[in-house]
Amino acid sequence: MCVDTNIVDTSTKGIVIVEDNMLLALVYEIQIKKLGHNILGKYPDGESAIEAIKMMNPDLVIMDIMLAGKIDGIQTMERIREFSKVPVIYITGNSDVYHSKRARKTNYIDYLIKPVPNKLLSISIQKVFN
Repeated sequence: MCVDTNIVDTSTKGIVIVEDNMLLALVYEIQIKKLGHNILGKYPDGESAIEAIKMMNPDLVIMDIMLAGKIDGIQTMERIREFSKVPVIYITGNSDVYHSKRARKTNYIDYLIKPVPNKLLSISIQKVFN
């Protein structure tokens, strides 16, 4: 009997984290791995995330709104929307209406306010993949 070792596990998803606070990025990474998914990369700024997402084609993006660099997370997603419909979950310290309205235009899955409990992040991620 021959066993195919090239079978891809379709339940495991590839996720990109865009967060300039490396401690928070690590917390998100640990939580995502506990859910059984892969981290394709962690990026502190929108510019590097855009280039990586073009090449990787992830299943989900976890996006902070206030990022290091010249563009914020919402501008990053606007540029990603030019070539991808990848689902996005925003995680932000900004609960104001201005950021919320801007983010809505990118068709997000969830808009979570920091600090985000692990359970809430898990529920949001499961929304994407269920």
